[in-house]
Parts: sequence; C-alpha cells; structure tokens
Amino acid sequence: MAKATPMLQQYMAVKEEYAGCILFFRLGDFYEMFLDDAVTASRELEIVLTSRESGANERIPMCGIPYHAAAGYLAKLLNKGYKVAICEQVEDPKTAKGIVKREVIRVITPGTIIEEQLLSEKANNYLASFVAKDNFWGLAYVDLSTGEFKTTQIAKTETPLLLNELTRIRPAELYVLKADQDSIPKLNQIYDNLITVGEVQSFYYESAYRILTEHFKVQSLRAYGCEELPAAICAAGAILQYLLETQKNTLLHLRQLSTYETGEFMALDPATRRNLELTKNIRSGETNGSLYGVLDQTVTSMGGRLLRAWVEQPLTQIKPIVARQAALGELTLTLETREILRESLQKTYDLQRILSKLASNSANARDLLALEHTLTEIPLIKGTLQQFDSERLISLRETLQPLQSLQQLLESAVKEEPPLSVKDGGMIKTTFHPELARLIDASSQGRRWVAELEQQEKERTGIKSLKVGYNQVFGYYIEVTNSNLSSVPPDYIRKQTLANGERFINQTLKEYEDLIVNAHEKSTALEYQIFCELRESVLREIDQLQINAGSLAELDVLVALAETAVRYHYVRPEMNNNGKILIIDGRHPVVERVLPGGNFVPNDTLIDPNEHRIQIITGPNMAGKSTYMRQVALNVLLAHIGSFIPAKSADIAVVDRIFTRVGASDDLATGQSTFMVEMNEVAYILNHATAKSLVILDEIGRGTSTFDGLSIAWAVVEFIHNPQRIGCKTLVATHYHELTELAQNNPGIKNYHIAVQRDGEEIRFLRKIMPGQAPQSYGIEVARLAGLPGEITGRAKEILAALEQKETAKVEPVQTQEQEHAERLAEDERATQLALFPLEKDLILDEIKHIDLVSITPLQALNFIYDWQQKIHRQKQ
Repeated sequence: MAKATPMLQQYMAVKEEYAGCILFFRLGDFYEMFLDDAVTASRELEIVLTSRESGANERIPMCGIPYHAAAGYLAKLLNKGYKVAICEQVEDPKTAKGIVKREVIRVITPGTIIEEQLLSEKANNYLASFVAKDNFWGLAYVDLSTGEFKTTQIAKTETPLLLNELTRIRPAELYVLKADQDSIPKLNQIYDNLITVGEVQSFYYESAYRILTEHFKVQSLRAYGCEELPAAICAAGAILQYLLETQKNTLLHLRQLSTYETGEFMALDPATRRNLELTKNIRSGETNGSLYGVLDQTVTSMGGRLLRAWVEQPLTQIKPIVARQAALGELTLTLETREILRESLQKTYDLQRILSKLASNSANARDLLALEHTLTEIPLIKGTLQQFDSERLISLRETLQPLQSLQQLLESAVKEEPPLSVKDGGMIKTTFHPELARLIDASSQGRRWVAELEQQEKERTGIKSLKVGYNQVFGYYIEVTNSNLSSVPPDYIRKQTLANGERFINQTLKEYEDLIVNAHEKSTALEYQIFCELRESVLREIDQLQINAGSLAELDVLVALAETAVRYHYVRPEMNNNGKILIIDGRHPVVERVLPGGNFVPNDTLIDPNEHRIQIITGPNMAGKSTYMRQVALNVLLAHIGSFIPAKSADIAVVDRIFTRVGASDDLATGQSTFMVEMNEVAYILNHATAKSLVILDEIGRGTSTFDGLSIAWAVVEFIHNPQRIGCKTLVATHYHELTELAQNNPGIKNYHIAVQRDGEEIRFLRKIMPGQAPQSYGIEVARLAGLPGEITGRAKEILAALEQKETAKVEPVQTQEQEHAERLAEDERATQLALFPLEKDLILDEIKHIDLVSITPLQALNFIYDWQQKIHRQKQ
C-alpha cells in the first residue's frame, strides 16, 4: 500500500498490536473494519463490503456497523469463535489537535462477555483454563459476568475427571498451553474454535502466584485454600493474567478465589449427564424436558444459575445435604410464607451481573436503580425468615444486609426512568444536588426563551416561516427561506447558506446561546460526575453486595425446590452411609410431568451392597425398563442435591458416582462403530466405578453377534458383582434372557421384569417392576403395536415357533429352485458344523472352568472371549 492516510496509519498500528482480533475501529457513529477484517466481517455478518480511499488514489476493503447496534453483530462473531477488540475515541473530537486519539478499551472473547443481551439469564458463561504441572492438572474457571472464580487440582491419573469437570463447566472459551491442548486428543474435537492458546510464561508458578497475591492484596494464598496446590495456582494465575490483558481494568468484582476438591461432589461423566438429561433434553438440547426444567421454579436469574450448578454438581457429604433438606422441610410447611418470599425475590434484580458491570465501568443509571430496588426488598425477606430454625435459613437471614445508607443514597439520587446513556443527562433527580437544579433550570428557561424569541422575531420581521433552531456544528440560528430574504432586518448576521434559504444570528441570540448551551453542558457533565460518585459508593460495599447476591440466589433455589416438592408431591429422603437404596413408590421426575395426571405407575426399588447388589431386568421394549432405571438414577441424584424426590418414602445411600451406559450410535468424527462406542463406555465404567457407585447398564452387547454380545454382558455383570473387583449397586436391562441364570449362583444378583398383561393377541404394558425373569420378550407384539404389516408379524411368528423348536429346516419359505438348492447346501454345512462344535465347546468349557475370576481384568476377559470366537470361526472353516 502506498503512503496511507493518517487515520489508516493509526488503524494499522492498533491492528498490529491486536492481530488475533477483529478490530472494531470507532469513527463517529460507526465501528469500521478495514482490509482482511472487513472481508471476514462482511462474510460472517452478512453486511455490505465496500471500499475506502487509503491514500495515493488507492482503495482498500471496508465495512461498518452502527455503534449503537453493535451488540447483535458482536454476538454473531463471538458465537463463531472470533475475538473482537473495541477501539474507541478517547478524546473529544472538538478539542483534538490533528487526528483523534484512539485506544483499545477492551478485548471481547467468547469467555469474557459481560453484556446482558449476549448472555443467557439462567446460565453461566465460563472462561476455563487448565495446565499440567508435575503429576497434576490444575483447573480454574471464572464467570466474568458474575465474579465467580474457582480452582481445583486433579491427579494426572484421573485425567477423565478433568474432562468430566470441563463437561460440567461447559466453558465458552478455553485458555490453555499448546502442549496441554495436544496432550488430550478429544479436546480439539469437543471445543473446536473455542480454544485460545496462551503464552508459556503466563502459566509459570512464580508469575501465577505473584499475580494472584497482588490482585487479592495478600501475602499468601492460604486463606483461599490453594497455597499447597501449585497446579491449581498456575491455572488460576494464568486465567487472571488473561483477563487483565483483555479487559483493561482492575477486575474489582473478582473478590474471592474458591478452591474445591472434586471428591466433595458426585462424579458424573459426559455420557451420564447426557443420558440422564440433567440440564437439557437429548432431542432438541433445550431445557424443557430435562431434570433442571422440571425443578426450575426460581424467580431470579441468580437462583436459576445456582440451581443449575446444584443439579450439575451433587453433594457427597451427608451433613450439607441434610442442611438443605431441613431448609426445604420448613419452607414446604407454609404456602403463604413461600408466596411472600417468591413475590419479594421476584422484585430483585441480577446483583451479580450488575456488580460486574459497575466494576468494569459499563453500567448505567438503570443498573443503580435496579440495585436500589433489590436492597429495598431485603428487610422484608429478612423479617420473613425470622420464623425459621433450620441452619441454612438462619445463615441466609444473618448474611443478608439491607445496606440502608446506600439504598437511601441511590433512592434519593436516581430518577425512576433514567436513560440508557450516562453522558446525556436526565438520570439524576434535581432535588439531589442544588447546583444541578440551578443548571437544569437555567437550561430549561433558556429553551423557553428561545421559543419566545422565535415568536417575537416572526412578529418583528413579518416572516411567518421564520424558525429558530440548533445543531451541534453551528449552535443556535435563525432560518429564513429565500423568498423572505428581503425582509431580513439589518441586525441579522449571515451564518450559513442553504439551498432553500439562509441561516442568521443576532447579538441577542448569541448571548442567550452561551447561557443555554453552557448550562446544558455543565448539567450533563455534573450528572455524569454524580453517577461516577454513586458508582464508587456502591463499589465500596461490593463485598457485602456479593454476599447478598449469593444469599438471595440460594434462598431462591431453596424456595423453588420447596415449591416443586409441594406442587408435585415429593418426599424428603433419608440419607445413609450403609450402601442401601430403598425407594417406595418412586416416580420419574420428568416423565410424570408429561403424562396426564395420575397416569404414571410408581415402582419400588431395593438395592444394597449384599443380597440386592444387582438387578437384572428383562421385559419387552416399550415396557418401561429404561424409564425405571433412569428414574432410580435421577431420584438418587435429586437426593444428593438436597432436594425432595418423587416417591412415597425413600432411604438413599450416599454414592460417589453415577454411571449410565444407555444407547449408542456411530461416532463418525473418530471413526468408531456403535459397538466400539459402547465398549469404550463400558470400559470406562469398569475402570472407574467403586463399591459406592451406582451403575445403569441398558442393553450392553447389542452391537455385535448374539453370542459375542451375551458373552460380554455376562462377563461384565460378573465382574461388577464381584466385591473384590467393584461390587457396586447396578441395574442391568437386557434382552439376553440367559443373563437371568446369573442369579442362581450369585447371591447378590436378583432378577426383575416388567409386568405385561396378555389378552388373546393383545398385550398391555403394566409398567410395574416385579420379581423374577420375564416369561417372554413379546418382540413380535411390540412390532405389531409399532405398525408393522400383519403379513410380516404373522411370518415372524412362524419363524419364531420353528426357531424355538430348534427346527429351522421346517420353516417353509416360498423359494425358487436355485434357493432350494442353496438351502440344501447350507443345511449340509450346518450339520457338519454341529457335529464338530461339541469338540471345540469342550475345550472352551475347560478354559472357562480354570479362569481365576477373582484376579482377571476386564481386558483379559475380553481377550478370552475373542480367543473363543476365533476358535469357533476356525472350526467352522
């Protein structure tokens, strides 16, 4: 490019510093983009690509968007993984000498959004970071819009646990080292364009420790629980450094770093979260139809986010679980009190996000007003909580503080309907500041005087179309059309020529212009000054305000869960550490909500570490096996978040993990078949389940041949049942009726089936879990119910009857001569195979007898099965 214009030189200097971002360059009322940024933005935002003179008669690509409409365009770019640098004019163009000074005031990335219109009200927007140090992973995550900042440390031997945590957090952006990114192959597949590669020095322990202690103004991190966790410190320090670099402010609202141990919470892998539909349904990915969707009776955004966190991160310690239950117990007793609390909470605003905006200088007067309205509700809430005696409700009552002085200050200062802008006035009450009242009065009187002057000049000159107007360039003027120029008096001084007339000024108008304009400018400047002072007054109380925000959120969740419990007839479960799960008349919390009233069939559940360790459940498709098993898992999980559960009564053992192996499909991205996906999930369960886990296995071994699948399912159930291997509580749904034989020699295995009522050709699913194995599969009946033609189901019955009698040769299909000849050859081959197979069978049975079931690993078991399969194939050949 030839010598660029001064403005483009300025643009290119800024762009060089922020090469990895799309640069929004403020020019007047627009954000402009140039060169490659313009090409990219026009494509992604679907806006017109034009060009601009760059100097020496050259033109360069350009596109632009109105600055007041930037949010929608920002959202599109951020959703596609782009980062945007906002470059603003940082001096008044009126006073600038030469080109207006511009600076990048903030870099917006997918994980650093604080704009409400770009965020989901009831979902967090996390930026996460992890790093390997020695034998550990450090993990940290932050929601810049709420001030939440957490860190933990995970052993490298538990890398799947790191992935579990990332699945729970669902970061909008990951900040990692390239080496750590490459060390976890799944990472790029899952997070794609949401990964930002950081500088190595940002993750150094020394720099991370220094930046954390400087930010929190402390000598050590002991008070934050991570002093002895170097990997956690590295991740937290790196993420803080990244925020400071991109946000260009002090991050005043990041007041606490919370260190947690993953063992404090139930471990849930990605498959389990998906299969149980905890926060979104599998079909559409929406909240509706999920467990969270059923529970969410919250009336605040803060409460909605906290409830989601509780559902995603169940507790594993009885004491905090029981504390939540006790609070719910009290809240369920009185409808009137719940209504008072819900109505009051509904009048509060999102304090967490308001404080974030105030700390980042992006708030307006409406945010101050919302904060004032929220503080106004706290005395009523505190008073209502006086009647309760449970630990959590007492704690919330004590931690909530109305900050009456701040509330009164804001109430006396801020107008009820302030404008969005903080630079144009109209937001501060005139009664709040005497000087402001004087200036506004002078300005308003001046405007009245201008209106009177216009009328006077019309009468004096006889020009009926004469107008007195104002613009920012020329100030106040008297406008006269060309046809009336001959009537202009001699004291009018020409100021501007128009196509249809002239604009003038006289001495009287000039004198009053100074008064009016100056009064208006001074009043708007004073209002902004007052706004800034009010903002500082709020930020001085930010610690207590954040405590208030957390307390209001927790109260909202507790009231919501109590409302759910009463509305849907939930019961408080007992909690135990003896391993026993006993649920009487349990119901599926989600399915029962979509069925007509009273149509859901409840079921009992008994699982314990001894005689009822494993349930093998048989029965036809559509009968309700999967619903029942998910129901058990969801009710156990509900109990662990402190919620009541849909049942008549319940006694729930604390579990450390819930695993589900439910359904599968090909993973095209990694080239894995359905069967391989299933085996990977089963292997994960076998390697990570403990005696305190709950495992749900729905139809394992389906993606291969019948004998292969049955053998694998058999071996897996035996392995889980063995206390020296796992010995955990397990529900197994299967169509392999042979698996029911396991109950004969394994005292911890019990058979159950879904009851079916038969009336001639008709069957009716009773949805009831009964002891014992299913008498038959009813597969053909289910096929008929699904709408298969009668010709097909009739033929299927003939084939089934023949197969059951081991007489497939008697099935007489309509065949051509060639087909009959081929069938005879096939029968001869089968006869030969059947004659030879017993020899091979004896060898295999002998191997099975001598396997040490106590010491065999899952991989060894699968290898045995593979060898047996190969022997059978060789025998057939």
